[in-house]
Amino acid sequence: MKYYKKLIGERLYLSPVNLDDIEKYAEWLNDLEISLYLTGTSEVYTNDKEREILENLLKSDTDVLFAIINNDDKLIGNLGLHQIDYKNRKATFGIFIGEKDYWNNGFGTEAINLLLNYGFYFLNLHNINLEVYSYNERAINCYKKIGFKEIGRRRESIILGGKFYDEISMDILSNEIKNDFDSMIENFQII
Repeated sequence: MKYYKKLIGERLYLSPVNLDDIEKYAEWLNDLEISLYLTGTSEVYTNDKEREILENLLKSDTDVLFAIINNDDKLIGNLGLHQIDYKNRKATFGIFIGEKDYWNNGFGTEAINLLLNYGFYFLNLHNINLEVYSYNERAINCYKKIGFKEIGRRRESIILGGKFYDEISMDILSNEIKNDFDSMIENFQII
């Protein structure tokens, strides 16, 4: 598969999503160990359904979606900015790492930092928010380490295995992250 090094980090890069990867995305989204942490946990994803979802996201003027590719050119997940509001300079963030061998090794943190710098310094956004379930402590710790702050909770808004969990809202402002713009511009490639 062909990937483009749009945003380059130390151990990975972000590339526009390749529709040839739909089968891999559908495989990951149907794995309960992965989808448990995503909003579509109970859905069944066929290749056709995943193709339709990705095609709609890629056509959208308010979504930016990237594949996360390791330095060996292996797809390991994706992330993006959604519901981009250019007038008010805000967006919603989402990520998942589908390759479990890459969990808990800092790959998500690195990818998020690349995307935040892109959102803040290239798209001129000011506020990026996200939603995360309270049982996803690994993600919450990652987001806090990056600089996201909790801004609210929707209490007991999801039930899983007969137990209720909160949905946590977090956000980060453009002046709250480490400015990696200079190093990004050295590696930035226009495609």
